[in-house]
Amino acid sequence: MISSKEELKEYLAQDAAANWRSTTKARLFGGDEVWRFIIELRKKEYYSSFSKKRRILMAIPILINKFRYRKYSNICVFTIPPNVSKKGLSLPHRGNIVINTTAEIGENCRIHQGVTIGSTSGSRESAKIGNNVFIGSGAKLIGDITIADDVAIGANAVVTHSIYEKGTTWGGIPAKKISDNNSHSNLCPKLFES
Repeated sequence: MISSKEELKEYLAQDAAANWRSTTKARLFGGDEVWRFIIELRKKEYYSSFSKKRRILMAIPILINKFRYRKYSNICVFTIPPNVSKKGLSLPHRGNIVINTTAEIGENCRIHQGVTIGSTSGSRESAKIGNNVFIGSGAKLIGDITIADDVAIGANAVVTHSIYEKGTTWGGIPAKKISDNNSHSNLCPKLFES
């Protein structure tokens, strides 16, 4: 949860880096709907940390954020709830993405279009995803599973069991390990500069 303006700026800066952006500002013209969605998502997370009294005082900005968050969710076809992703969220394209409210997504994760992270078998629980994870187009991560750090999940893979082996690539239906390559080549190199 984002609990201060400084933390909001930090999250947006890392989100921008993860999306190969040189600035946290959205372009005035020419699209940028995905980045605008990320901005509104992070603001929504920040506003959710407010006390009841502060929410009343900030009612107008919160209402504007609620409208914009819903607008860009609809334009991008994203169902991504607040407070499921740590900083460094990368969404490269518009296109249907559905994430359960119980999901936990680590830092510097890249999620392509058509991805579902959901629950199953009558359980509300869904995936706990580590840091630096790449999830390819159309992948499905279903159930109360754990995905280790630095894992790459290939396009259209169906993951129903935990992946504990760090730095590996998985694909297929059901997903199986296909290589010992980590996810770093699929993520922005700036994220790994010290």
